[in-house]
Amino acid sequence: MKLGENLFQARKKKGLSQEAVAEKLGVSRQTISKWETDETLPDIRQAKKLAVLYGLTLDELIEFDADVQEIQEVINKTTQETVDKINWTKMWAEKYPVLARYQDEVDVAYYEEKLQKLLAYMQEMYHYNELDAFLVLKDILGQLWNKRVNR
Repeated sequence: MKLGENLFQARKKKGLSQEAVAEKLGVSRQTISKWETDETLPDIRQAKKLAVLYGLTLDELIEFDADVQEIQEVINKTTQETVDKINWTKMWAEKYPVLARYQDEVDVAYYEEKLQKLLAYMQEMYHYNELDAFLVLKDILGQLWNKRVNR
């Protein structure tokens, strides 16, 4: 996505008009329009003001993705009680069908034993609680996957 599209999406997400943004920044509505259509770029001071106005960092503004922002907001607002009610395997299996069938194909007990040892090691070595150890292992697997995909 280009910067102009990011600016447009961030402004819309905040429910602001071009006129309102222009007034807050002390520029014309046409200037806002030109930034959003990539005709011109805001200078660094204006970009910083835009980021503050939209509640984003400069990095977030440059790489703004409305879908990612919405997902992040949902995660932040989700209570532990709600999380506990969700069957995550079933939910993700709708997107990745292997999650619905692997338990019939894979020797799960074998891998559970290996993972239990890894969890115990992480808890002992790094003094992580059980949840933190699980999260770290999950994150390591995610990073490993990203490295393979991005080769």
